[in-house]
Amino acid sequence: MKHITLGATGITIEKNGFGCLPIQRITKEEAARLLRKAVDGGINYFDTARAYTDSEEKMGYAFQGIRDKLIIATKTMATGAEGMWSDLEASLKALGTDYIDVYQFHNPAFCPVPGGEDGLYDAALEAKKQGKIRHIAITNHRLKVAHEAIDSGLYALLQFPFSYLSGPKEQELVDKCREKGMGFVAMKGMAGGLIRDGLTAAAWMARQEDVVPIWGVQHEWELDQFLSAVRETPELTPQRQEEIDRDRAELCGDFCRSCGYCMPCPVGIQINQCARMSLLLRRMPAEQYLTEKWQGEMKKIEKCLHCNQCRFMCPYGLDTPRLLQDNYKDYWAFLEKRDGGS
Repeated sequence: MKHITLGATGITIEKNGFGCLPIQRITKEEAARLLRKAVDGGINYFDTARAYTDSEEKMGYAFQGIRDKLIIATKTMATGAEGMWSDLEASLKALGTDYIDVYQFHNPAFCPVPGGEDGLYDAALEAKKQGKIRHIAITNHRLKVAHEAIDSGLYALLQFPFSYLSGPKEQELVDKCREKGMGFVAMKGMAGGLIRDGLTAAAWMARQEDVVPIWGVQHEWELDQFLSAVRETPELTPQRQEEIDRDRAELCGDFCRSCGYCMPCPVGIQINQCARMSLLLRRMPAEQYLTEKWQGEMKKIEKCLHCNQCRFMCPYGLDTPRLLQDNYKDYWAFLEKRDGGS
């Protein structure tokens, strides 16, 4: 096991954290079994959000009697003080606890500060004074907001997308957090599912000494993979480095990370999957994306209004309408080839 301290918080945790977004998709009992197995395997940092439907409730159920052994982080998407208080009280109730270790502003379009008209940071400070939260943090997908948060000195940690597909701009955030004594939590360590081998991702992440990856877990085989990384840090072997190099050559740059901030689409296009369908067809078992259901989803692209809403909302600055059209054309060509067409 490898333990690290989250910035200047004094919180010491196992290097590998558990991302609780995927447990929305499984039953309460299945989630509880995974969560307790993670605890038994040495993981003690669990990240969720009020927006993750029943994730908090499942965690509260699973962690009865062991709350004091864990570090729990959750988030609010509120844009004002009243909404934040409502979210906080709901999270405390769902999690079955009277305090949150790390309370995060969930991907705000701006950096909340004391005295702001939104009242968010002042509300969080008051909640901290009342003992309901222990540390104030922020998550984001926007480099500008991330830099503002680091420079402000107001936040205990930053959560930002980070994997071996990330570039120098994301690495700059990690280095800057280290210099400022601020924790860094890596979301999307598997690049939204496009990285195929968890141990290769964990081996690369192990070299980022101050970074805590939160691995999204839905299946027991996924958890077993990451628990093996908890028991023994995987080596970055030449074979794993070759895999990283191949993935970087194929994936770095202009690809959809499936963050979903472009949603919902006015005409119902499942943008965060359809805009990266070409990659899914080649990096996942393709047949699951060639069903009548997915053919129907891809056909919705024909109804695109070209309103550019998704483009304006993309935190990575992608030309999403163009990505949709490119993936649409490739999808039908792929399907025709599978079915024996020219």
